[in-house]
Amino acid sequence: MGRMKDIAIDIASFEAGELDDRETLDLFALLVKSGMAWTLQGAYGRAADALIRVGYLTADGGVTELAESTLGQPEVAA
Repeated sequence: MGRMKDIAIDIASFEAGELDDRETLDLFALLVKSGMAWTLQGAYGRAADALIRVGYLTADGGVTELAESTLGQPEVAA
């Protein structure tokens, strides 16, 4: 249940424009992996599909090497 709360917080942060590119990519990777990208409102599915088509995410929600090289590594919390 805790992860669902985290996803809800991440979605709210995304909608408020508070996530950077890497955080957004990680959110969409999780949404694709869980299947939620396809059950949320249409904009999420379209965005996930676009990230897959440009090569940033795999169809199963993995972050690609292209995305890693473009966006860099995620920041590690201190």
